[in-house]
Amino acid sequence: MGNPVIVDTARSPIGRRGGWLSGLHAAELLGTVQKGILDRLALDPALIEQVVGGCVTQAGEQSANITRTAWLYSGLPERTGATTIDAQCGSGQQSVNIVAAQIAAGVIDAGLACGVEAMSRVPLLSNIPDNVGRPRPDDWALDLPTQFVGADRIAQRRGFTRADLDEFGLRSQQRAARAWQEGRFDRQIIPVEVPGRDGAEPSTVSRDQGLRDTSLEALAALAPVLEGGLHTAGTASQISDGAAAAVLMDEDLARSLGLRPRARIVRQCLLGSEVPYLLDGPVLAIEHLLARTGMSLGDIDVVEVNEAFAAVALSAARTHGIDEDLLNVNGGAIALGHPVGSSGVRLVGAAIDELERRDGGYALVAVCAGGAMVSGAIIERI
Repeated sequence: MGNPVIVDTARSPIGRRGGWLSGLHAAELLGTVQKGILDRLALDPALIEQVVGGCVTQAGEQSANITRTAWLYSGLPERTGATTIDAQCGSGQQSVNIVAAQIAAGVIDAGLACGVEAMSRVPLLSNIPDNVGRPRPDDWALDLPTQFVGADRIAQRRGFTRADLDEFGLRSQQRAARAWQEGRFDRQIIPVEVPGRDGAEPSTVSRDQGLRDTSLEALAALAPVLEGGLHTAGTASQISDGAAAAVLMDEDLARSLGLRPRARIVRQCLLGSEVPYLLDGPVLAIEHLLARTGMSLGDIDVVEVNEAFAAVALSAARTHGIDEDLLNVNGGAIALGHPVGSSGVRLVGAAIDELERRDGGYALVAVCAGGAMVSGAIIERI
């Protein structure tokens, strides 16, 4: 049996839909991060026994095991096995959970967890063509809403006003801008070279594209996504391009190689949540993880809840009484973007970085997911 530790995490910058990274195939984007993190660690890629990657829309350029394609495209060892998983928006975090579990079970000694989504080129839901049937049987009767309906239902359930959501959206932008100004993201980023457009020279992208200078007045002027609804483009996650990765090892192996373990997963989960509310799973994940570990929120120094919509993170925070000074302290998907297959890995890395920055001990990460699911983990800094 192994003792899995997280040795390092890294990510690409996040590009807007049709933006800086949209000229890259998903294999180029993910492969850059896969190779980049190994180069940064000066780690022999042959030590990585398996790669598990999250990708939600496995169609077209992201089909046929994109995790393996990216690995081979980057010139990494062909002997390394690779798996691409779809746990919807929880895919990235679930890739971390799976690699950790494989090490704990003694199946492998070292693995790479990752995720990618090139949403500019492979739009969400484009893996549902018209000529091969629909994902659900004709007599499906469960009240499983769309993301937008589910998000507004959560807001209504918790009594959030439009002003509550706008304030949260503004805070995400402000916190992300401050984090970039103070260099808090510098350690995470693997720069990405992108092709020039219209004959221009290639350039290097090293910064997130989605940050917006806004105000409560500007957010209040935005039309809701749904007629009569509460969420707007300013309080929903951005459609984005990006990739992220984490290297995990058995602790003894890591130390024998002179690598410093940064963190370990204390407890992990992938749960189903209330179907009519679709994205309210972080409330359940937090309750589950704390109960299974015997911990309380007083033991947690950092909380990362993916900002699929403002109501999702607010619901988790206010239901459990989470200090909002500990929640998404460097902004989230509303400001940075949400390349859905990779966001869970990004959040794990963000939590570890923030634990180190504030000399904290434990972080809790929760990512709501389509199909009324949630992935989660409590992470201990080493």
